[in-house]
Amino acid sequence: MSQSIRARIERLEARWRTQAGRTNLRRFPSWLDNSVRSQSWGQCLPVEMPAAEWQYQTLPAQRTFHSDLQTRFKGYSGPIGSGKSYALVYEALFLSRMNPGLLGLVGAPTYRMLQDSTQRTFFEVLQAEGIDYTFNKQRNHLKFSATGSEVIFRTMETPERLRGVNLAWFALDELTYTREEAWTRVVGRLRHPEARRLCGCAVWTPKGYDWVHKRFVEQQHPDYRLVQATPKENIHLPSDFYDQLKEAYAERFHRQEALGEYLDVFGGNAYYAFSEDNIRETKYDPSLGLCWALDFNVDPMCSVICQIEEIKVRPWDPPNRRTRVLRVIDEIVLPNSNTEAAVQEFMRRTANLEGFSWPIPLTIYGDASGNSRTTKSTRTDYELIEDMFRDHRGYQFAMRKNTANPAIRDRVNTVNTMLRSASGNHNIFIHPNCRELLKDLRQVKWRRDSSGNPTGDLDKSDATASHKRRPVLFGGPGMGIVPIWRSETRIHSIRINFTSSFGSLLPKVIFYVQPRQEGTPAKKVGPRGYP
Repeated sequence: MSQSIRARIERLEARWRTQAGRTNLRRFPSWLDNSVRSQSWGQCLPVEMPAAEWQYQTLPAQRTFHSDLQTRFKGYSGPIGSGKSYALVYEALFLSRMNPGLLGLVGAPTYRMLQDSTQRTFFEVLQAEGIDYTFNKQRNHLKFSATGSEVIFRTMETPERLRGVNLAWFALDELTYTREEAWTRVVGRLRHPEARRLCGCAVWTPKGYDWVHKRFVEQQHPDYRLVQATPKENIHLPSDFYDQLKEAYAERFHRQEALGEYLDVFGGNAYYAFSEDNIRETKYDPSLGLCWALDFNVDPMCSVICQIEEIKVRPWDPPNRRTRVLRVIDEIVLPNSNTEAAVQEFMRRTANLEGFSWPIPLTIYGDASGNSRTTKSTRTDYELIEDMFRDHRGYQFAMRKNTANPAIRDRVNTVNTMLRSASGNHNIFIHPNCRELLKDLRQVKWRRDSSGNPTGDLDKSDATASHKRRPVLFGGPGMGIVPIWRSETRIHSIRINFTSSFGSLLPKVIFYVQPRQEGTPAKKVGPRGYP
């Protein structure tokens, strides 16, 4: 027999042995197997199973979470990097093994989160562990070859579509971003008559005193149990991971996201990071270009004039590692006005600045409404601004147009981080003459419902107050962060031209930290409790 044929036969035999091994049942991990066997339903599981090694290297909180074989509803809560996604996937694998041949569900708040994070982690774990399965992409349905257990993947956006399904178990990712109605619907599906271990589990990052906190912490119901992971418990993360997040997050948000604490982040003052330290006699610096940020409103027409300074934290830092500081120098408030009048007022205040090169470098920012046409005008606000500055020729201008406005919570969190990060750095300074902007920063509050719970929206209930307002944060390709304070009687804008797109809550170009996406494993290491 030739050497090439012999090598080919050996490869085919090795492949067959691998596939055969995948279809065999394996024992649970050694730290879990004895506990499973001690259960009444665990004694019915087959004994003659090969003792395969699991790649799963559990963290202390993960092991506590999996070892609970009695509680009907289990929760795993922790900060970024506490291994929540892997805890969810492995718990789903264990539950499917405890309920052979039965149906379970893996869910996420949205389809995008399900596809990009939850499912991605799920299939990476299956590959790392060598577990054989078949997957129907059209039905979003998976079946394990060894046990015959089935898993359906569903989004919690439409929980009413789960009617008629009998589940032996379910596992939900990022529960705090799921509506309580969806949880209630899924709980009603946990009723398979042949299930040996009926269980519903979920993982999440704390998000204040919401319905999840009420069910798993406040009510102390015997059917509910919460395992809270602690920061720095995950030894597989870089040693300075949580220290870097101090610069990336505002103090209160850092305590929630990086320390895993339950806080009323979206209650009380919206801009809690603002203080008198953010007020400074800022002046025009001829070595820096101008930034003009405006929102398109009629009464009043408001905007701010600012500059951006790059500061090296360390002398050897490269240009992309410099801290950018925003200086708000002046505000323009024009009652019952229009875009054309705002441009004329801006030119009046800045056209003759001393020491600036000619033409003056200028970057103009605006919100998404500036792209709209009305029945009263054939030109958009952006087109009007471009025409007026092109005719003046005293400015070398560039336009930064927004096409969409991000969520309110994201805008507020980002602004708070710049006002004062968890490490104590201030990256926004405002001239004391910007009275209307300062007023908004001091007085904007979060709205609460009739039960006193935070809603995640801003309070607009005081019809007599002149400062009824809402913050807006815009971003797009080449922009990064663009915070704006908008009120019904005044609109205040702060825009920042950073080089990254608004792809995450805190763009890495500012804070130099890009946290690992939930569910992304470390290459060449395997699933070891990464976030």
